[in-house]
Amino acid sequence: MNTELAGILLIFILTVLISIPLGKYIAKVYLGQKNWMDFLTPVEKGIYKISGINPDEEMTWKQHLKALLTINMVWLVYAFVMLLFQDKLPLNPDGNPAQTPDLAFNTAISFLVNCNLQHYSGETGVTYLTQIFVLAFLQFVSAATGMAALVVVFKALKEKTTVKLGNFWVFFTKSITRILLPISIVLAIIFVFNGMPASYAPKGQYVSVQGIR
Repeated sequence: MNTELAGILLIFILTVLISIPLGKYIAKVYLGQKNWMDFLTPVEKGIYKISGINPDEEMTWKQHLKALLTINMVWLVYAFVMLLFQDKLPLNPDGNPAQTPDLAFNTAISFLVNCNLQHYSGETGVTYLTQIFVLAFLQFVSAATGMAALVVVFKALKEKTTVKLGNFWVFFTKSITRILLPISIVLAIIFVFNGMPASYAPKGQYVSVQGIR
């Protein structure tokens, strides 16, 4: 019991200690102030240029909402189609079947809104391809979408206005390049050095005492 309590206290203390510098850093990112990730500015400008985005354009709340709903609709259709045809796509060494339309829709919209509801077995319901480029992808970008939307809400409350609320695409892009990706890379390195398995090989096979595979 003492060990469990100590673990809870340690996690709480570490969370508070990390939240202070991380919160200050995140505030600098969204306020456009100088920070240690500014070396990514050329990459972000390249993304804006390819996407036809004007990062200096101020958007109203309606434009922010339109951008959020538009990009989410694109991801919904993309995820739905990928899950419907996953059996015909690569990275499927176990020959997992395609999801039915109702299951594909439920899965796509669930991960899109970050509920992550799963009405299937992870090993047989999705392939390596859809696990990475649909489920993990949606978990990632849906978080960035929520962060961008929250910045707009905070900005509107602070400025007491519904116009000139910054640019949704800039908030979204920076949420990924300067916050989520760095954290993910650090955690991935920790997981690798701790021996977390990572492979595209087929599922492992075992034989029970009764001789059943």
